[in-house]
Amino acid sequence: MKTPLLFSFSPFLLISLALAACSPTATPTPTGPRTLTIMTHDSFAASEDVIAAFEQQNNAHIEILLSGDAGSATNKAILAKDAPLADVFYGVDNTFLSRALDEGIFDPYNSPLLADIPDTYELDPEHRALPVDFGDVCLNYQISYFTDHNLPVPTSLEDLLQPEYKGLLAVENPATSSPGLAFLFATIGHFGADGYLDYWRGLVANEVHISNDWETAYYTDFSQWGGPFPLVVSYSSSPPFE
Repeated sequence: MKTPLLFSFSPFLLISLALAACSPTATPTPTGPRTLTIMTHDSFAASEDVIAAFEQQNNAHIEILLSGDAGSATNKAILAKDAPLADVFYGVDNTFLSRALDEGIFDPYNSPLLADIPDTYELDPEHRALPVDFGDVCLNYQISYFTDHNLPVPTSLEDLLQPEYKGLLAVENPATSSPGLAFLFATIGHFGADGYLDYWRGLVANEVHISNDWETAYYTDFSQWGGPFPLVVSYSSSPPFE
């Protein structure tokens, strides 16, 4: 049986307080606002209006610490757990969550807003990670490339091993990227522990390109933005977001 290229498991973005040892910048002053440092992935986007409104409502000053893709950011937070780089971590997902929880880098926070969140999205019963978003990982493709080359779009993992797709696919490093790890898990789920390595050997033989992070894969390597690869592992929400 072939596996469709919209993977059934979804990575969940989570927000968690990292307050085991508060950073000096988080100390409030009698007259000035409290600085709140948010550690997050490079693709984090919040409008200036939203940040300004939060700062005004909470007498706070927000600093954003961009730290690579989700896996890289999680690793940095773990390495700095004895002297945290930030007060809040935004962007660890279900693929990297167990590592973060095992390292004890988050403090629990029982948000009153959890009452509005379906139980299926609450991945930590101790509330050390709070769900804020989710998305499906799938293959994105450049329509014009496949139209111009009269090439059918691949519809399964097995299709990606065919010679007509040689050198067309960019995926992210699963050690540093959450969609890259999601794609790896999909291959393990389909081909099993005894078969997924052979599948990856086949991808390598078919000249798969491995990018270090999602931003590079999508905005540099993907041909939609001028790169050489018309297939890329990304989110189903990527095209409508554009």
